[in-house]
Amino acid sequence: MDTRWIQDFVTLAEVRNFTRTAFPTRLTAAGERFRIVAVGLLDQIADAKAEIGDVPSRDHLRIAMPYALATTRLPQWWSLWSPDAGMSCSVEVGNVHDTVSAFSAGSVDLLICFHQAAHPVQLDEARFERHEIGTEIIRPYASKSLLDSGRAHLPGTALQPVPLLMYSPSVYFARLVETAVESAPRKLIGFRAFEVEMSDVLANLAQQGLGIAWLPDSSFQQGRLEGLVALGEGEWDIEVSIVAYRAQSNLRRAVSQVWARLLATATD
Repeated sequence: MDTRWIQDFVTLAEVRNFTRTAFPTRLTAAGERFRIVAVGLLDQIADAKAEIGDVPSRDHLRIAMPYALATTRLPQWWSLWSPDAGMSCSVEVGNVHDTVSAFSAGSVDLLICFHQAAHPVQLDEARFERHEIGTEIIRPYASKSLLDSGRAHLPGTALQPVPLLMYSPSVYFARLVETAVESAPRKLIGFRAFEVEMSDVLANLAQQGLGIAWLPDSSFQQGRLEGLVALGEGEWDIEVSIVAYRAQSNLRRAVSQVWARLLATATD
């Protein structure tokens, strides 16, 4: 049997939606028994792969997270979460669909992602434990040169719409920015100068004075992007949570140790 088929089945079973409709689906008793067997099989395959790679599975943690968190937050988190130097880690970076699918299928041990009430990540609370480990504000930013030129004055006008550096429609942040714009007290008047998937690329474009980009707080850690200025005085901001998930059935030592330390992490 193709393991990809098993992973797809487990993913669909965990999110409880076997179609493209908004109506949840429930497994039959036989389907639930198969789900338990499938999750166990995927765990065994993952452990076997770890052993082949000469990495003791009990001291190895697999994490899935978005690129924006992997490049800015992960190093500091790992220094807090790792119990000793013998713990190793592999990280799967991807969009919301890819990381949630990997987690639901048992291909990774922990899922760390952004969460916003209007656009929640829906996982079965009976099977997955959830913990908030921080919050971030996503704000519009522009370069000083663009501000000095007069082309970045929000909300823009019909005669001078502001250039917008936006996330591609398939990206989770695109929905968050859309919510921020739609809920703002004033209508934003602008045009899409660029559409890109990654926040780092949008930040670089903003630094070059090519438009206004919505960026999370973590983008500015360790003195990064010092040339950018926040705009709008909060009018077009949106707050998001950073949440971690683990499967309650995953009792591997590495997972239990890191999860215990993660729970002790203070919320930002």
